[in-house]
Amino acid sequence: MRPNQKRALQFATAAALITGAIAFQRSYTFGLNLTPSLPGTVFLIHKGEPVSRGDLVAFRWAGGGPYPAGATFVKRLVGLPGDTVDRIGRAVFVNASPYGVLKQKSRSGKPLAPGPTGTLPADRFHVYAPHPDSLDSRYALTGWISRAQIIGKAHALF
Repeated sequence: MRPNQKRALQFATAAALITGAIAFQRSYTFGLNLTPSLPGTVFLIHKGEPVSRGDLVAFRWAGGGPYPAGATFVKRLVGLPGDTVDRIGRAVFVNASPYGVLKQKSRSGKPLAPGPTGTLPADRFHVYAPHPDSLDSRYALTGWISRAQIIGKAHALF
């Protein structure tokens, strides 16, 4: 192979890799779960992929509490617009199915206000993770997330 052919091949390979990386970045990102709230530590997030009930959904934290606004959270999507969220005592239900129990205080001892109840309005979703310390829609700090907060569908890698 001549030097100019080798150089052209190197250039074409680099261009293909850069193009692929840009395309990947536009469609995908990664999320890390640093807490025991969900099984899995690393998530591949497909940006803009439609989400359905039961899916893992990645969303941007609105802010407040121990996390900065814009942090990526991954939770299970259990309530859709039009669904009903009820609370009986400290138990939380979505469409009469149980989704966890409210804690009165966080692990750091701060009081935890309960999240909203009633019918989920358009473009609002109830998210949940089964760990008792999960900061999800059971609590006012998270509340119902908006469609605008959703990044996309999350897939646990490991």
